[in-house]
Amino acid sequence: MPLRDLLLGLVIVAIWALNIIVIKLGVEELPPLLLTTLRFLLVAALLVPFHPVARQHFAFLLLLSVTFGSLHFALLFIGLGQAEAGTGALLVQMGTPFATLLAMVFLGERLSAKRLAGLLLSFAGVIILAGGPSLPSPLPMALLLLSAFGWAVSQLLIKRGPNLAPMALAGWTALFAVPQVALGSWWFERDQLGAMAAAGVFGWGAVFYTAVMSSIVAYGLWYGLLRRHPVSRLAPLSLLVPVGAVVLGIVLLGESLNAHVLGGGAMVIAGVALIVIRFRSLIDSR
Repeated sequence: MPLRDLLLGLVIVAIWALNIIVIKLGVEELPPLLLTTLRFLLVAALLVPFHPVARQHFAFLLLLSVTFGSLHFALLFIGLGQAEAGTGALLVQMGTPFATLLAMVFLGERLSAKRLAGLLLSFAGVIILAGGPSLPSPLPMALLLLSAFGWAVSQLLIKRGPNLAPMALAGWTALFAVPQVALGSWWFERDQLGAMAAAGVFGWGAVFYTAVMSSIVAYGLWYGLLRRHPVSRLAPLSLLVPVGAVVLGIVLLGESLNAHVLGGGAMVIAGVALIVIRFRSLIDSR
């Protein structure tokens, strides 16, 4: 990979790793579902006017907004409000093993010995994480794993759905998700107007960062790299995101690095690596 593209990939990794920290700080000033609603509003406002889609795709986009918007993002924001940022980043990586299992069940994809080993290693890592002191209760873990499952279902839908431009997909999914998460905020949260009035740089900064930097800028750059390089070459870069989130959580938030996070996190990342990296293709491309 040319040095320019490698540095670009590392910038994307840094943006996504910092995104976990930003969400964690943001939900301290804004209720998580309200923050999610504002994020989707901004993404939709910036993307929908410039990326029109045909009406026959609305049903697909509505379904995707449920799995990707309400299930993945909303539960991610809620879960990170109750868990350490580094642990949350590691648990969200379980979306890849979940997606592998769903593809095997619904798409008939073969499960090789390497990918099976990756699945077992990932789930074993989650068990170790569950036994550590990083999660105050089983609830945050369940929410973050459900968020990862929502991501996995969304990937399956995207794979089987119409071929839409990534930015159109992001914008319209956000638009259809707005009323869902807004209704959730109205039902479960209180004094939204007061929270928005009292929010400072962390709250409003999280709205901007998660919408613009993480969803639009980083994904736009990532899809540009995907057009120039095979997935097998980029997959190792994506595995640096949870590592970066753990490090940033320690440096910026004062989170602890205990044996459970170190051992369980390493197993999750190693398991995901076995699933997503095609080592033969990586070697052949050198």
